[in-house]
Amino acid sequence: MINLSSVNSIIGKSREVSELRALIKTVGPSDATVLITGDSGTGKELVAQALHNCSARATGAFIPVNCGAIPRDLLESELFGHKKGAFTGALSDRKGRFQLANNGTLFLDEIGDMSMDLQVKLLRVLQERIIDPVGSQESLAIDVRVVAATHKNIEALIQQGKFREDLYYRLNVMPLDIACLSERKGDIPALVSHFAKEHCDPNGQAIRLNQISMQLFNNYSWPGNVRELSNLIARYSALFPGSEVDLRRIPASLIPIGIRSELDNGASQALQAMSQESHGELSNAELVDIDTNGNEESNDSEDEVKRVISLAQGGEDFPDQGVKLKQHLLNIEKAIIQQALEKANGNVSQAARLLSLQRTTLIEKINKYGLGNSA
Repeated sequence: MINLSSVNSIIGKSREVSELRALIKTVGPSDATVLITGDSGTGKELVAQALHNCSARATGAFIPVNCGAIPRDLLESELFGHKKGAFTGALSDRKGRFQLANNGTLFLDEIGDMSMDLQVKLLRVLQERIIDPVGSQESLAIDVRVVAATHKNIEALIQQGKFREDLYYRLNVMPLDIACLSERKGDIPALVSHFAKEHCDPNGQAIRLNQISMQLFNNYSWPGNVRELSNLIARYSALFPGSEVDLRRIPASLIPIGIRSELDNGASQALQAMSQESHGELSNAELVDIDTNGNEESNDSEDEVKRVISLAQGGEDFPDQGVKLKQHLLNIEKAIIQQALEKANGNVSQAARLLSLQRTTLIEKINKYGLGNSA
């Protein structure tokens, strides 16, 4: 009987996820060897576990092994086992992962990292269903379903002479490809809700994202895929248990660089829009006067910038005398650009990268604020 709870643990309502769940239900009950492909963090082991749970082998063991995490000279012993005295340190007989997975499923993750000599031995196992423990004179029959996975392009590895073509066809009987998160962004809200419940506080209260933060999540490219999203929700659940999360109020070091860049770009666009309101954009001379003349003086100091930011975040009461919003926004942008230029030792290209701006855009702002000496 198909274990639907295992299949349904693959979260999402997108076409890609719906098709993947349907394939698992179809392929799972068979004994066919499966090759799962997809970027790192897409959930290949979760799919392999679901395939196992949907099969007649579900009562047997599901044994995962990461072929890229085990040193090359130890992987053969790890997979096939060894006899006592087979090599230095082999103090007793040891069963390999194939024996441990007998009557169950062996999940070979990152199969693309397996050495060529070990690929030959794996091919023999798949063809003859026997293994040869290291140091043994006798072969052992095994009954194991193999599910392999990789984030690499196996066909490209074959062209480079780094992967055996005959092994590829043995593994790729049933191919399953997992779409990266950037290709199924409609699943992000459901995944956020799922991981928030998974990491809820002791009172059972889960965090939630406000509308702007959810939009930032939807716009982000998610290079680390579902794993990155899960880790991020775990982070915010620990920092803000049971609360609404607003990414605009979170320290930059706790936000992925891609989302941070969008926040910075949004702030820059807001500054530009403010500075071009009905009174028109201030000239370079007027901007210089802000720092030097009577009522327009802003002191352009780090303390002033911090005070205005604190005010924007609700950290201070709004002053009775009000604030000159346009002037403060301009001063903040100028101060941040100046700090970036100092950090980059006057290198405009490096400063542009620090600010997530185009170099030409930064040059325009440098000229506008009269920061040419800093550049």
